[in-house]
Amino acid sequence: MWMMVLFDLPVKTKIQRRNATRFRQFLLDQGFEMAQFSVYLRWCSGKEQVDATTKRIAGQVPAKGSVQIVTITDRQYQNVTCFDNRTKRKPRENPAQLALF
Repeated sequence: MWMMVLFDLPVKTKIQRRNATRFRQFLLDQGFEMAQFSVYLRWCSGKEQVDATTKRIAGQVPAKGSVQIVTITDRQYQNVTCFDNRTKRKPRENPAQLALF
C-alpha cells in the first residue's frame, strides 16, 4: 500500500519557510520520496505501518497550512500514468520484500 502526503504550507516569513523545510526533511527521514515539490510518497507493508506513520506525521505538522494523507493500494497505484518532460514513464515499483528464513 502506498502513502501519499500532500501539503500546502505558508512560506512568506523566515519562520514559516523554516517550518516547511523541517516538515519536508522529516518526511524524507521517514522514508518518503518526493514525487513533486509538495507531494511525497512512501510504500508501506500494511495498515498498521500506515497508522503508525500517520501518527508520527501528525506530531510534526506545522501550526499553519494544510496537510493531507492519502493511502492507495498497490493495484490502484499500478494505474497511475506519469509523464516527465512529455515522456511517459512507469510509476514507481514496490520495494523488494526481504525474506528471512
